[in-house]
Amino acid sequence: MNLLLTASGLRNETLRDALRDMLGKPFGSANVVFVPTASVAEPGDHGWVVEDMNRLHGLGWREFDVLELNGLPSRMVLDRLRRADVIYAEGGNHYHLARSITGNGLADGILEALEERVYVGVSAGSMIFSRHLTDHSADVIGDTADLHVLGATALEPPFGLFDWYLKPHLYSPDFPERDDAWADRITARADFPIYFIDDDTALRVRDEKVDVVSEGRWRFEQ
Repeated sequence: MNLLLTASGLRNETLRDALRDMLGKPFGSANVVFVPTASVAEPGDHGWVVEDMNRLHGLGWREFDVLELNGLPSRMVLDRLRRADVIYAEGGNHYHLARSITGNGLADGILEALEERVYVGVSAGSMIFSRHLTDHSADVIGDTADLHVLGATALEPPFGLFDWYLKPHLYSPDFPERDDAWADRITARADFPIYFIDDDTALRVRDEKVDVVSEGRWRFEQ
């Protein structure tokens, strides 16, 4: 399994090089599927989605697919994911993304697909693999509103692969409250390890081994 879990996509050459290395062939010889599901649960202007999609498209793929996880037969969704060499899951509401995976019965099929493909997560798309993606962690992190807006009070993690939790956008100008004091407050409440990463950082997971790829800053708190 090869995962590149970013905060804001492939914003710098270090992250793009990491993806090239994980992919093992030129982007022009590979298919990518862009999954916008998490983003559609976010209100307001979606220029950030368009910007990230354009940045990804500009890498020059052989085929660039766009796939929404809701509303299509699960077999069709999984067939489209299997056609891709890279599955790219956009940011937004991670609870909506997780519930879309479990609610549509896609978890096992996605895990099977990831055995031979590279997965790139952006923010919400990077947060769905922790076994601590639950209503308890929502309370610890302080984003229960993002869960409750979906009409939900409980959450089942779709994969539960890792004991650690990922929280993106540390020091981001788009999230000015996410400074060291914010991370310290979460760490004091948390009963699980947390990676805090900025917008120029990613966690790279290869065969369950984790390392950090970064042109920016990050913290790991146990």
